[in-house]
Amino acid sequence: MSDLTRTGSTAFFTDQYELTMVQAALRSGAAHRRSLFEVFGRSLPAGRRYGVVAGTGRILEMLGDFRFDDEQLSFLSREQIVDRETIDWLANYRFTGTIRGYAEGEIYFPGSPLLTIEASFAEGVILETLILSALNYDCAVASAASRMAQAAGDRPCAEMGGRRTNEHAAVAAARAAVIGGFSSTSNLAAGLEYGLPTIGTSAHSFTLLHDSEREAFAAQLSSLGTETTLLLDTYDVEEALRTAIDLAGDRLGGVRIDSGDLIEQASEVRAGLDRLGATDTTITVTSDLDEYAIAALAASPVDAYGVGTRVVTGSGAPAAGLVYKLVARADEAGTWTAVAKNSSGKPSRGGHKEARRLIDGAIAVEEAVGIPDLPADLDDGRHLSVDLVVAGEVDESFTGPGGVKKACARHDESLAELPRSARRLQDGEPAIPTVFYAN
Repeated sequence: MSDLTRTGSTAFFTDQYELTMVQAALRSGAAHRRSLFEVFGRSLPAGRRYGVVAGTGRILEMLGDFRFDDEQLSFLSREQIVDRETIDWLANYRFTGTIRGYAEGEIYFPGSPLLTIEASFAEGVILETLILSALNYDCAVASAASRMAQAAGDRPCAEMGGRRTNEHAAVAAARAAVIGGFSSTSNLAAGLEYGLPTIGTSAHSFTLLHDSEREAFAAQLSSLGTETTLLLDTYDVEEALRTAIDLAGDRLGGVRIDSGDLIEQASEVRAGLDRLGATDTTITVTSDLDEYAIAALAASPVDAYGVGTRVVTGSGAPAAGLVYKLVARADEAGTWTAVAKNSSGKPSRGGHKEARRLIDGAIAVEEAVGIPDLPADLDDGRHLSVDLVVAGEVDESFTGPGGVKKACARHDESLAELPRSARRLQDGEPAIPTVFYAN
């Protein structure tokens, strides 16, 4: 176990330049200047129609452990990364600012102000990597999961990608996938920590362990009951199907197919199950599925999908492309000045922002962002930002299992507002435009 994991501190989930900026700001006297940071994406991954906010609850959980312990402070001193004044400041670090943002599970678009962090410069800048590492990964997974779940329709999707990423990301991915519309995960740590439904029965190794497939199936049925799911494609699918029904009868809960032409295999297996009287036995397919493969299986007699690599890697977009920028600073009198990066290809919009989703009937038509406010004559729409941290106090309702349930509900409600074009898998523009109103 690493020292980082053992101590429980999240303060070193950061980059060195954040600490050196704090040191220089302390030296200049600007470290305590009131500042406003904003998280946003300049664009969505190519061809995507919308993004899904995920990771907010994990950030709030990690914020509580963002404390520099003696081991970390000794390392900074020993390696001469920052000076004594900065180490003393870090030793007493506590976030006392305010964080507002889109509720987890909310749909977002280019330019949406997903998160705003108001604090002293030093308190806010030091959170950049922690916040971006969680949001960029979790949003990517949730956005991919949402596309897959939409392609699946009423058929459930299970997240099975823990073996395709690192152990910490596996838990985050399971959580984000469920927020994006998946029904369950194979990851037990995620099930324990966030109350997610967990699934799983056996792999090919269990069949190969036994002297015959019949012995393997009989052992699984004896241990787990007839409601279990038997894996058919270790050897010959047709023979395995006959063996499964011979042993379990028509009460067999399900079968899984993990290789071959899934469209053809699913049809043949369904016909075989029906012919043998197992009309209620379900078919789950796995094997490198993504939203396009799931859509291609829409007309096949499939009951559920298990998705691994493609969901935990964002289905071609492994990071959401979000950035963390200073957008305003205050002087000693409390007067705010908007600031913005102006470099070619990477511009930002300075100032406080108000975001609403404008609705025509029951359908969203615009992501309206006011700088700092929206025009008074604009339709009221739906206000998008909520308080997450106020004066350093975290709203615990956004964390833990309860936070995941809220995020799932928010995703479903937000997605239901979007026009039908949002569900298309073909490359296209964002489902609704983002319009900025500066005043």
